[in-house]
Amino acid sequence: MTTRQGSWTGGTLAPRDWLRPKQAARAVFHPAWIPDSLDPAVDTLKKVRLIAGTVAAVGVYTFVEGGFAFEEVLENMLTASVVLLFITPLTVGVMLYVWRRGGTVRALRVPLLNSLKLLLAFVGTIVLTVFVWRLAGGAGFLVLLLAPVALWLTALVVRGAVHVSGNFFGTAGVHRCLPPLLATVTTWLMAVPDLVTGDLHGLSLAMGVVFILGAPLTVTGIALLEMGRLEQRYGIRLAAHPATLPRVPGPPPPMPPTAPPYVPQQGNPYGNPYGPAPHPPQGDPYGNGTPYAPPQGNPYGAP
Repeated sequence: MTTRQGSWTGGTLAPRDWLRPKQAARAVFHPAWIPDSLDPAVDTLKKVRLIAGTVAAVGVYTFVEGGFAFEEVLENMLTASVVLLFITPLTVGVMLYVWRRGGTVRALRVPLLNSLKLLLAFVGTIVLTVFVWRLAGGAGFLVLLLAPVALWLTALVVRGAVHVSGNFFGTAGVHRCLPPLLATVTTWLMAVPDLVTGDLHGLSLAMGVVFILGAPLTVTGIALLEMGRLEQRYGIRLAAHPATLPRVPGPPPPMPPTAPPYVPQQGNPYGNPYGPAPHPPQGDPYGNGTPYAPPQGNPYGAP
């Protein structure tokens, strides 16, 4: 499995880009070492999985309860960060145990450490965002200074969530089937406690079950399609150690630079076939001071 080498940001992030949450989130939460999608179909499935899971997850608040309870959103962010902090390493650890016969963990040390760094960076950003919002709520005049920082961090987390939901902390660098697996496990783990405790967010039983199970069922179905396509098209199986997987085609080579448009040569390409125009002789060819004076003396000599 090939990955792009280089720094975390790929060397393309300018200092002014940190003021733009969209650019900063892509640089931090979608590093340069995450492998590219194998084909457009797999990338489309990732986007559909992300959109379907997000719509199903927020549908309870936006369409049923009539809006967000901001304090509840902050609590859910902390809960989600704790879940991610434990369930992601646990799931990866289970898969390492499954892969133990096909290869060693040492061969996966670098991508595993990179994924762990990305996970800690995202969870730390969530915790920092919640802390700044709560600090700004009781800061008095300091809210004028903290509010822009809180808004920037919120935009960073939202954009970062989009990226990590697609690459799932760069675990595709370990195994390309790990992102759909982790997305499935996480959505089910978030949904099951609500069903077990009966917390239906004020909805009826039927509506609560539909909204709560909508996210995991949708994400699971799309994840199965994604993993099925990876196995059928590229021979990538979830149960196989990454070292035993077939090599996947790399990104297509860049197109060669196109030649400039043809410009006809200016002027006569063959030159003047008749040569330069003749110039009249200068001076007196006869040496008499005037070029048209007749010669002096007898031109035939003495008889």
